[in-house]
Amino acid sequence: MSLLDFSLSIPAERYWQALADTLTMVGVSGGFAFLAGIPLAVLLIVTAPGGFLASPRVNRAIGSVVNGFRATPFIVLLVALIPFTRLVAGTTIGVWAAIVPLAISATPFFTRIAEVSLREVDHGLIEAAQAMGCKKRHIVRHVYLPEALPGIVGGFTITLVALISSSAMAGAVGAGGLGDLAIRYGYQRFDTQVMVIVIAVLIALVTVVQTSGDAYVRRLRNR
Repeated sequence: MSLLDFSLSIPAERYWQALADTLTMVGVSGGFAFLAGIPLAVLLIVTAPGGFLASPRVNRAIGSVVNGFRATPFIVLLVALIPFTRLVAGTTIGVWAAIVPLAISATPFFTRIAEVSLREVDHGLIEAAQAMGCKKRHIVRHVYLPEALPGIVGGFTITLVALISSSAMAGAVGAGGLGDLAIRYGYQRFDTQVMVIVIAVLIALVTVVQTSGDAYVRRLRNR
């Protein structure tokens, strides 16, 4: 045992493992939300009225699905997706089981944020690209995404912060991570020390993510 263990009510290794579990949940589900959210946001933009692939039916269909998942509280979605989670992950408890609802919850959230960033791209740039004969996929790749990138990165930072909060909430159903540690060892055993340490770690984690994201956004805008 290390010297630190004598001053803690539970071994330090449990905190490190809980932090690693939280980072895994946030990292994997955040990556899925990013990869799925960008195409969905692009589809919402190009199929909207005035878009170069305007299709009201497609736009309404995608928008309805996104709004439906986005409006559902995470704790409700967590329980409602138990059968699907069991089908995908083979279990309903643990880190990988929590990643399924986390990813599904974060994707529509990030999709709407990315959509707002894409919508703010100067329409004159789109018209200029069309006048030069650019293909639709080139307009998306070389106009929409580069111009909206600072906003997209800022939105993804907000999404990661939200995922940190949701991953802690998932600890209530045995997902593992810092939330599980706080509930099992802090709340259920009335151990204030565990609660304080977990809260401090979560605050530090959110601060690092937000500060890093803001710095990268400033760097993109300076370019």
